[in-house]
Amino acid sequence: MKLQRVYLDTSVLGGCFDPEFAEWSNGLMQDFRSGLLMPLLSQVTATELQDAPEKVQVVYAELLLLGAEIVEATESALELADAYQEHGILTTKFYDDGLHIAVATVGAADVLVSWNFRHIVHFDKIRMFNAVNLEYGYKPLQIFSPREVTSYGRAEN
Repeated sequence: MKLQRVYLDTSVLGGCFDPEFAEWSNGLMQDFRSGLLMPLLSQVTATELQDAPEKVQVVYAELLLLGAEIVEATESALELADAYQEHGILTTKFYDDGLHIAVATVGAADVLVSWNFRHIVHFDKIRMFNAVNLEYGYKPLQIFSPREVTSYGRAEN
């Protein structure tokens, strides 16, 4: 069975220490440790983490040690992120949110996980992102919170 390639945005790493999200972010981390999923990261995430607390940076470093794939912000990804803005999905203030989606799309991630319910994990936004993805010749990107992706907490069937 193909290992699912899961792109993480910065909110998932910080979620490991947030009482509201820790259970699910840490469950996802356990899935990576167990080899159930392949983590994907990008320079976008690395840049956003520069000012993050050390404990969040440690989670990022662990993902690198686990063999996380680094997905590049190529010219194609930048073009796609620009297209999201041109289509009015996100404003320039939230360009990096669109860049996460573009990098994951161009990098052929199976799913992007995020706790950003305002700009990323939002029904209308996901439909708009995917409409642009299709317009530019990419497949739709699955976007969920870690809670829907992790195997943590699922009863054995």
